[in-house]
Amino acid sequence: MKETILIIEDEKLMRVTIEDSLKAAGYNVIACETGTDGLAAFKGCPCDVVVTDIRLPDKNGLDILKEVTASSDVPVIVMTAFGTIKDAVEAMKLGAFDYITKPFSLDEFRLLIERVLEMKRLREDNIRLRKDINRYFCFPNIIGESDAMKKVFSLIEKVAATDTTVLILGESGTGKELVATTIHYQSARKDKPLIKINCAALPETLIESELFGHEKGAFTGAIRRKPGRFELANNGTIFLDEIGDMPLSTQTRLLRVIQEKTLERVGGTETLKIDVRVLTATNRNLEEEVKSGRFREDLYYRLNVIPVVIPPLRERREDIPALVDFALGKCRNRLGKNLRFSKDAMTALLQYDYPGNVRELENIVERGATLAALDIIEKDDLPSVIFKKSESNGSVSLAEVAAGAEMEHIIRILAIAQGNKTKAAELLGISRKTLWEKMNTYGLKA
Repeated sequence: MKETILIIEDEKLMRVTIEDSLKAAGYNVIACETGTDGLAAFKGCPCDVVVTDIRLPDKNGLDILKEVTASSDVPVIVMTAFGTIKDAVEAMKLGAFDYITKPFSLDEFRLLIERVLEMKRLREDNIRLRKDINRYFCFPNIIGESDAMKKVFSLIEKVAATDTTVLILGESGTGKELVATTIHYQSARKDKPLIKINCAALPETLIESELFGHEKGAFTGAIRRKPGRFELANNGTIFLDEIGDMPLSTQTRLLRVIQEKTLERVGGTETLKIDVRVLTATNRNLEEEVKSGRFREDLYYRLNVIPVVIPPLRERREDIPALVDFALGKCRNRLGKNLRFSKDAMTALLQYDYPGNVRELENIVERGATLAALDIIEKDDLPSVIFKKSESNGSVSLAEVAAGAEMEHIIRILAIAQGNKTKAAELLGISRKTLWEKMNTYGLKA
């Protein structure tokens, strides 16, 4: 694309001569006679370089320089008359890229323009490179080049710069905790605590004590004062995972803490002020939870200020090769082997739907890397569950078929129960503890 040069020069012969020379060299040119017209043109049409005379009938070229540099990073060249080196020095102090003294040759002028544009291109390339490097270090473990993940990255960058409450949504295994961690370490609170708590992993009788702390004697076993997670996260960030599993009574207290930025420990009367950013995550449909009365509507709206939705892996298959390579890299380092997948094995990985998402993919890669006899991971080293039934041809053991069917059934029931593990355990006819054990076995940690 042709670069655009803005020329502000009141002397007609000089202006037309420069304009013709630049056009002959392949540039777009906007030529103006006055400073007022020049600034109007600058504001109305993007340009790559501004060239202005110091002496203009209506404005001083230094004033034009100030306005341009104050509102943009477009380089400015000033033209000065012979013997007015003082003006040139002043222009450089004010941020001019360079100056040229009249009279000058057109060859000299075009070379100067080329040098300015080359420096501008280098600067823009450096800015892009820094952004790419920053992005790599900001998202070191979140892999994805799909359009869906690019949108997630863009949203993370925007919300990280604020103190806004964020609700991270996505199926189990999509990386919600990783996103929360990334948001914290990109924020202004990155040097302050990041405290994480899984609301589903705590008994209802203990969750308020864990979140808000307790005083000595508040309940049986409370032998000393204990600060809660919110206190520990003061001036930093708290991440409440599986927020949909929080009891209604605790939801009420959490709403007050978020709204008033104060809390009282369990069994205490002292009101403590806190400054904590709240990030939450769930694999449930909280709107449905609100309709069913299992989640407070006012808390939902308080948490759902900025939703970040992480797409399931089956909706971004183009990211699978990069995710496989990333997971395989960790296995190479651990096992000291130059591992790679065979063509058939890689094809199978690309075709699988991954109900357990990225976490399941990592488990599959680790299994294949561990079982591979040589450096090549073959199709037979992968779990049978990733193959279509038509491909089984009777070579799969009964135990593997049963395990695969059990995992798929657990995933289906968890989806029906919208991630509610107590309800899922009831539907499966097993205890919640047994469900947790089976989820851990199959890499289905919530």
